[in-house]
Amino acid sequence: MPEASAYRRDVLDDPGVPDAVRVVRADKGAVLVLPAHALAPHDDVAGEPDEHPVRVPLDRDGLVAVPDDERTVPTVGDWLLLDETPDGPRVRSLVPRRTALVRDTAGRTSLTQALAANVDVVLVVEHLDPDPDLGRVERLLTLAWRSGAQPVVVLTKADLVPDPDGMTSEVADVALAVDVHTVAVPTGEGLDGVRALLAPGVTLVVVGPSGAGKSTLVNALAGREVMQTGDRRADGRGRHTTTHRELVPLAGGAVLIDTPGIRGVGLVADADALDTTFADVAELAARCRFGDCRHAGEPGCAVQDALDAGELALRRLDSWRRLEREAAYQARRADVRLAALERDRWKRITKDMHRGLRGPGRPRD
Repeated sequence: MPEASAYRRDVLDDPGVPDAVRVVRADKGAVLVLPAHALAPHDDVAGEPDEHPVRVPLDRDGLVAVPDDERTVPTVGDWLLLDETPDGPRVRSLVPRRTALVRDTAGRTSLTQALAANVDVVLVVEHLDPDPDLGRVERLLTLAWRSGAQPVVVLTKADLVPDPDGMTSEVADVALAVDVHTVAVPTGEGLDGVRALLAPGVTLVVVGPSGAGKSTLVNALAGREVMQTGDRRADGRGRHTTTHRELVPLAGGAVLIDTPGIRGVGLVADADALDTTFADVAELAARCRFGDCRHAGEPGCAVQDALDAGELALRRLDSWRRLEREAAYQARRADVRLAALERDRWKRITKDMHRGLRGPGRPRD
């Protein structure tokens, strides 16, 4: 993985557009924004920005314009262009996102939800107590690779388990080409490796389940209490505390985005993201005798051979199959939605064209 400085895009002019402001929090009907200079490195060791966020109301539908695209819902990390009006600032348009962490929405809709935009590093946070869920780690890594950002795994609560090194090794076996940091926030153990990622201009988003210690980690990295944390429950699990996504500026010029705990993450992925997360399975599949091998007993199946030899865990293969099915299903739903949007667009074009041909006051046929 590259050094932290390699994550830098344009340190003080991230959007490449003068006068753009960044969304630090997105609420229903409005966003809170800060200008780029307020996110620059500064001398305040507490990390507090010099300016207070400005509240900018959204249109009734909550959408903003994107050049050459449909209108979309703004999210934390977006860059916006504003217009000054007699009633205060209003959103003119959204600067196209260079990366976006996206999840499938719950329910029957085929819409997707952007959790964070213009992100450089996705911190996949998983607890060691209770035992880490390898399938969840694989799922979040796939989302991270799909976003265009670099995933980094952070394993918390190392001070609560007898063999953190062994548990870290198990996670590292499924986090291919990804750095894995094991930390104990109360003692500070392992935090230096994560702090090394906080270079000026770098945006990091923290994702993981409720109770993984995300907010505690964010507070430790920020050097101040910026997120509320909860006590452990009687069963040893942490309590869900974060209820919204928020961008936290740090003194050194990096920014952190904390997210609420994710219980069930609808997968939005593509073949490249899956092949990166499951590079071991993809490499085996490429060696199968038949290109359409289903890895279910066909002759010359390299995947089955690896299973029989103990070189590939059945859990790993099952996880790959499950995420591949989910990604294919979501892609089909998205295709149906895009086709419907395209039909509606042409209906509007045709309707406008007919209206123009009739001319003002011309009766219908």
